[in-house]
Amino acid sequence: MAFSSPAPFSPPSGTFRPHPAGRLRAAAPGRVVACSPPPPDVVVTRERGKNAKLIAALEKHNIHSLELPLIKHVEGPDTDRLSDVLRDDKFDWIIITSPEAAAVFLQGWKAAGSPKVRVAVVGAGTARVFDEVSQSDDRSLEVAFSPSKAMGKVLASELPKSSENTCKVLYPASAKAGHEIQDGLSERGFDVMRLNTYTTVPVEDVEPLTLNLAISAPVVAVASPSALRAWLKLISKVDNWNNSIACIGETTGSAAKKLGLKSIYYPTTPGLEGWVESILEALRVHGQLKEVALAIFEGTGLFDSSKTNLKGKI
Repeated sequence: MAFSSPAPFSPPSGTFRPHPAGRLRAAAPGRVVACSPPPPDVVVTRERGKNAKLIAALEKHNIHSLELPLIKHVEGPDTDRLSDVLRDDKFDWIIITSPEAAAVFLQGWKAAGSPKVRVAVVGAGTARVFDEVSQSDDRSLEVAFSPSKAMGKVLASELPKSSENTCKVLYPASAKAGHEIQDGLSERGFDVMRLNTYTTVPVEDVEPLTLNLAISAPVVAVASPSALRAWLKLISKVDNWNNSIACIGETTGSAAKKLGLKSIYYPTTPGLEGWVESILEALRVHGQLKEVALAIFEGTGLFDSSKTNLKGKI
């Protein structure tokens, strides 16, 4: 598993998954006083309802999460056109690059009467959205291609041409997606129709307590450049936030670099398993740097760690 190198050390409306130790302590006899929740280890930021698998995978490693959705999906300018295009035209390939694009496409495809289509997908998570339909008896939807690496530019370079003649492709995408796929396919002679069937907008109504907890976490996990931009906008008034970003894959990791973030981790192969490993690696490094800082502090003679229990979590 390959990860990007972290930067040199510098002092260091969501749902919180609490530590198993509980959040109550005894006070005077017969009284119980609520304690404030401890800081989370990682902030998970996908749209509401799509973080459960990541949270469960992290809990197996005793990693505690704060769920803070940073973006939400809304209709795009071409949402209503999708079913008409599928009903009126034929395509050699339908290109689907994300679970959300798959879900929106399926709605339009069913509204068009479920015409026979051949789909190329990016990523196992995207392919799973089609499982129930592609395994049905009528076989009207076939998931027929996935690139050797789950990246749009790789799909554009590897997608098979069905003939020497023009190969027609429909690309239902996010309005915020780049032009890498359509440009790459066009250069290879494909005839590409892009429809912007959905888009993403940032979630802005975040409670101050939730935001403070999120800022305190050593790692923020993100699955898209849109989520990265939403996070940076959310913390724009916070001075010197320099904790780690754990990205789902190289595309989001590259976007994080372009946005000026330094401590970035991402797997060589996108997906849940690699994403979890990236988060664990970021937490390990955070724990090591915390211990280095503590050792330096102890060296001043101002602090004695034998009298406390400050250790990295990993």
